[in-house]
Amino acid sequence: MAETRGGCGPSMDLFRSEAMQLVQIIIPIESAHLTVSYLGELGLLQFKDLNSEKSPFQRTYATQIKKCGEMARKLRFFKEQMLKAGLTPSIKSTRADNDIDNLEVKLGELEAELVEMNANGEKLQRNYSELVEYKLVLQKAGEFFSSVLSSATAQQREMESQQTGEESIETPLLEQEKFTDQSKQIKLGFIAGLVAREKSMAFERILFRATRGNVFLKQAEVEEPVIDPVSGVKIEKNVFVIFYSGERAKNKILKICEVFGANRYPFTEDLGKQAQSITEVSGKISELKTTLDAGMIHRGNLLQTIGDQFEQWNLLVKKEKSIYHTLNMLSLDVTKKCLVGEGWSPVFATKQIQDALQRAAVDSNSQVGAILQVLHTKESPPTYFRTNKFTTAFQEIVDAYGVAKYQEANPGVFTVVTFPFLFAVMFGDWGHGICLLLATLYYIIREKKLSGQKLGDIMEMTFGGRYVIMMMSLFSIYTGLIYNEFFSVPFELFGRSAYACRDLSCRDSTTMGLIKVRDTYPFGVDPVWHGTRSELPFLNSLKMKMSILIGVSQMNLGILLSYFNATFFRNSVNIWFQFVPQLIFLNSLFGYLSVLIIMKWYTGSEADLYHVMIYMFLSPTDELGENQLFPGQKTAQLVLLLLALVSVPWMLIPKPFLLKKQHENRHQGESYTLIQSTDDSLQSETNHDSHGHGHEEFEFSEVFVHQLIHTIEFVLGAVSNTASYLRLWALSLAHSELSSVFYEKVLMLAYGYNNIMILIVGIIVFVLATIGVLLVMETLSAFLHALRLHWVEFQNKFYEGDGYKFLPFAFALLQDEEE
Repeated sequence: MAETRGGCGPSMDLFRSEAMQLVQIIIPIESAHLTVSYLGELGLLQFKDLNSEKSPFQRTYATQIKKCGEMARKLRFFKEQMLKAGLTPSIKSTRADNDIDNLEVKLGELEAELVEMNANGEKLQRNYSELVEYKLVLQKAGEFFSSVLSSATAQQREMESQQTGEESIETPLLEQEKFTDQSKQIKLGFIAGLVAREKSMAFERILFRATRGNVFLKQAEVEEPVIDPVSGVKIEKNVFVIFYSGERAKNKILKICEVFGANRYPFTEDLGKQAQSITEVSGKISELKTTLDAGMIHRGNLLQTIGDQFEQWNLLVKKEKSIYHTLNMLSLDVTKKCLVGEGWSPVFATKQIQDALQRAAVDSNSQVGAILQVLHTKESPPTYFRTNKFTTAFQEIVDAYGVAKYQEANPGVFTVVTFPFLFAVMFGDWGHGICLLLATLYYIIREKKLSGQKLGDIMEMTFGGRYVIMMMSLFSIYTGLIYNEFFSVPFELFGRSAYACRDLSCRDSTTMGLIKVRDTYPFGVDPVWHGTRSELPFLNSLKMKMSILIGVSQMNLGILLSYFNATFFRNSVNIWFQFVPQLIFLNSLFGYLSVLIIMKWYTGSEADLYHVMIYMFLSPTDELGENQLFPGQKTAQLVLLLLALVSVPWMLIPKPFLLKKQHENRHQGESYTLIQSTDDSLQSETNHDSHGHGHEEFEFSEVFVHQLIHTIEFVLGAVSNTASYLRLWALSLAHSELSSVFYEKVLMLAYGYNNIMILIVGIIVFVLATIGVLLVMETLSAFLHALRLHWVEFQNKFYEGDGYKFLPFAFALLQDEEE
């Protein structure tokens, strides 16, 4: 275990995780709640569950957790009611009582009051809706009866005067009583009500079929949607009046009305009584409206009062629930007067934990303070890196692959630089880089405001990685200046081009017509290359060789980190039989290729490096001829090839035998050691059984097969991983060509028409294509490729990533927790 650093607090160190220790805390039961609460505020202790064999219902504080769960349910109910009322809980809560028992009583009273108000409000609203519908029935059906009556009177006068005339559809139903003999008169009944307009056609059809046409249905549309008394939803409805004859027809109509959800209301033929009913209903509606408004105001005030303290109540309940969950992870001692807990904490936090325990003992008036002691164990501790808002996103990139093993070298340190750099190699355009930087600066400048808001999934992800994108954009500006591309357009930013045309036709034909007239362009690619026929061959050669150099450098860095890991963990076997042969194998082949590339650039040789590398394996003894770059190259190649061949069995054979010997030496005479163990150490070994795996037999065949796989993977991976870095060249070329196509075939083509409208359309298409394809799709593509290069090509050289995160009990984490 690493030593504690000096000073008041630790310096932030990303290369190795914080030194951790397993501590045991013995807490008097009367101060347990306050102690755990103070430790939660500190947030530097990860408790172990010492009651894992018990179900949640068998644990000590199951009742308290159930009580907190019930309070959380009430708070969710309050939140739903506030959202329905259009209110949002106040972020700046007023000071509330922190006593959980008082809060439980208060929440119960508020819930009962709110439930009663909701029930009364729903009942009043239903009565109000029924009265509104009743009034509509009285008005619409009354209009129908009065119109029919006036029509019948007019027809009677016409018949008396003319003795002839055509009867209307409506006449026979109401004229029966006047023009037929009283003994032969049939008494017609009627039912009035409202039905949903969308169901009115089906309603009429079913009525007709059920009664075989022996009904008369009159409908009138209601202009405004009305609130249905049953569902409480606004629906467009029709007022209907159904005339029928006989009880059987009536029963059928009533059943059909019930099926269609048609609300029926009493109605009288007497026009005087109708007017009186409308007046009475209007009065009741007015009274109910006043009562409903008063009830809504009172309910709104109650919800506002709840909203002012909601966040504090919610946080208090979450804290209480988390405290009891943590207490349930502690075990009762035999006297049932103390709780014993175990957990992981950083070494630097020992003093802070002791201070928290002491404060808890004083504030709870406990006669006995809590006891903290460090336990010695062979368990692997959790991994804890102290990150800030800048380094967090880079560490998350690494953790997505796998959490670092305890105190192994963390690739996150190098990822801060190498990840945005590799991205920028594929995204080299300083115009696009500036666009990305401006977009990122918006998030960074407004980060305080945006961090408190709920953003969408994509926006949340972008905001979380704002500093990664900022670094990616800065490096893209840098590589764009090297490539000399601004939306694919070159500029003479650092001086004039070193070349000039020998004659006027050279630019259109080839760069062979260029002559050097000045000193070499000081920084990046000379702008004269852009637009010539030799641009692609030149840039392809440059970027391909550059990709190999970058790849070999990063893979060597990975192998070097495996040396630092082996040294830190005092594993000499890995140094001599993993690090050394891997370094020799990689550099005998691809390190040598990198040297050849640099020498070719330096000397300006015409040597074909493909030919050199292929025939180094196929015909190592043949003369190199014009492909020779330095004296003694043939001998050097033979030595390097021999070293590469020797390094393969060097990796494969010795390590399994050495591991077997180490295992035998470690466990020789182990059966006699337990006699000297004390009861405490036996108990400790029982509690921490993870080191018991050391007693298992050494499976030599399994270890050998594993080493064989590892060796084959490295040998093949050295070739495939180097080739994989060529994606840097491919994506850089694709980005450059796409940018050039959008500029020349969209913007410049539109400019050539000398038409302002075509130019505007061309600019819009260019901007949309640049944003959609180059700034979104290409950014995502380059990001994913850079991610793959780190996870596979770089990290597999040294990174095991089989650790687990340090997840302390901390109230700060409850703020972001979703119910």
